[in-house]
Amino acid sequence: MAGTSQELSFSGVLDRGLAIIELLAGSADGMPLSAISDELRIPRSATHRLLTSLSGHGYVRQEEDRGTYVLTSKVQVLAFRHLSASGFVDAVQPVINRLAMETGELVRLAVADHGQLTWVARAQGARSGLRYDPDMGMEAKLSCSATGYAWLSRMSNEEASALVEAQGLGAPDEFGPSAPQSVAEVLERVELTRQRGYSVAIQTFADWMSAMAAPLIHPVSENAIGVVSIAGPVSRLTEARLHECAPLLLEAVEEISHLIPGSPALMNPAMAAYSARQGLIS
Repeated sequence: MAGTSQELSFSGVLDRGLAIIELLAGSADGMPLSAISDELRIPRSATHRLLTSLSGHGYVRQEEDRGTYVLTSKVQVLAFRHLSASGFVDAVQPVINRLAMETGELVRLAVADHGQLTWVARAQGARSGLRYDPDMGMEAKLSCSATGYAWLSRMSNEEASALVEAQGLGAPDEFGPSAPQSVAEVLERVELTRQRGYSVAIQTFADWMSAMAAPLIHPVSENAIGVVSIAGPVSRLTEARLHECAPLLLEAVEEISHLIPGSPALMNPAMAAYSARQGLIS
């Protein structure tokens, strides 16, 4: 009985600790202890103990000037370490590099995990002028990003609506002037993406930015497991230019799908040998 009690107690602590990490992951500015306690309905004393433990393990730090708690980069480091160990990012990087050089813009790969998309690999094709070069590891905003539209296009409208509502649209002044202000508007853009096979987003995420993206489909399960996107300043990456880049984007996505573990393409001896060198198969 004592062992069972200890297991249940540990499970509760673990659940609460993970809930704090997930909550702070959605707050770039951090949160005070009281807000974390109220949001998760954990007593303040228990919240303090959990935050102290997470801080001791390097996952959380307290901002001295404001007293708020924020995530450290350790979670991102672990995520990138896992992707690197799988060999997948290393294998697709040459494809991303080539697409960036062909388009002269930023190319990124986002992977899907439990209802969200996170950018994990990139290549910058712009060599001069204005460059869009955001931080990696951040979560994609589904309602106003080309990446979001591309991913949602592989779902039913009901599934897409649920994810957008869960993440929220955000305030009008947070994003670009063309950002959708309702779930219905988001679904209209998702339907256009289904028809084309790729998404287009102009001045939705930011007033100076345009982007396009295509879903990365697993060749066996046929599920969307990620998204490849191209983004840059709207002055250079016009709507006409976006459509011109579409064949290059779709070709790159198709090539990347052949590098996914479990792909029928890996049955090809040459591809299997290459994938084995990259650590994709053993």
